[in-house]
Amino acid sequence: MDAELEQILDGIGPRLRALRRDRGLTLEALATTTGLSVSTLSRLESGIRRPTLDLLIPLARAHRVALDQLVAAPATGDPRVHLTPLRKDNGSILVPLTQYPGRVQVFKHVLAPREPKLVTHEGYEWLYVLAGELRLILGAHECTLQPGEVAEFDTREPHWFGPANTSAVEILHLFGPRGDQAVVRARSSATDPTP
Repeated sequence: MDAELEQILDGIGPRLRALRRDRGLTLEALATTTGLSVSTLSRLESGIRRPTLDLLIPLARAHRVALDQLVAAPATGDPRVHLTPLRKDNGSILVPLTQYPGRVQVFKHVLAPREPKLVTHEGYEWLYVLAGELRLILGAHECTLQPGEVAEFDTREPHWFGPANTSAVEILHLFGPRGDQAVVRARSSATDPTP
């Protein structure tokens, strides 16, 4: 067996254990869901037993993930981006959409309710509301943004943003180095008299 295949197979057990624990499942609960025995699941997670399709397919279904996410298959030229959400302690979820250090970073953010705490740092931010209402505090100013509305600001100004009420808010969040500002290019329609 070549080294790359061996490495892929060795990574499946820890990945299975992490998925099960992230979902708060016991081996017994997962065994009930998949029809696999507790001992088989334990041996798979510890790497004692080599995974087969007969074992991985029920696990992929139970965890509601694609089979290639369990095996971390090598890239095949598939243009789709496989996003990895990051769950924060406060209940918020952050999904990085770009991975270019030193350039504008793009995130999808689902922000859970929390207390405002103004912060400052170097950079420039753009916030686009997808769903819910976003409360933005920028220095002495405060506003509420609705879906489709955008805010942009220099992050050296004390700021905070989060849900405007007790429901989560979903946003696209762009963060760039100071000096990088959004450039909006749009043409007015022929019937619109405003430039």
